[in-house]
Amino acid sequence: MRALRITVTALAASLVLTACDSGGGDTDSKPRAGEPCAIGSVHIAVGPANVAPAAGDTGNVPVTVTNPGPECTLKGFPAVVLDTGHHSVEVPADKAAKAGELTLAEGTAASFTLTYVRGAEGDGSLAVRTLRIALPGSSEQRNFDWSNYGPVAGTDTPQASFTAFQQAGD
Repeated sequence: MRALRITVTALAASLVLTACDSGGGDTDSKPRAGEPCAIGSVHIAVGPANVAPAAGDTGNVPVTVTNPGPECTLKGFPAVVLDTGHHSVEVPADKAAKAGELTLAEGTAASFTLTYVRGAEGDGSLAVRTLRIALPGSSEQRNFDWSNYGPVAGTDTPQASFTAFQQAGD
């Protein structure tokens, strides 16, 4: 009977702690000044791209993040994933890129460029359907259609990379 009381007591304590407010009680999803930019609170535009026209050619796809709300920060690299619908591959940052920290005031933007080598249709290439992007420090992703850019050379290691964020206009 004693073990049952400890279990019931532990369960009751767990439920009480779960119901506690985490502090401010503010459930607004907009970031506070200086907090990391949340993917649900910014606008992301992919393209217009310099599409690789044929296998072996290089294409560039700019990705722009615009902050419509309170100041937020982008610290580090985004997560960039190419998804075929059956297979996902993470794209690495360019070896020369250095992760930094940018503060985006209301109405300002930052961008990075995804560079890829177009693959041939069929074996040895990724038939990418979706580009997935997550902002630094978060696993929440947003999906973008890739169908206009063609297959990407490589399979488990795509011939693609991306640059660090740069303030728009730099």
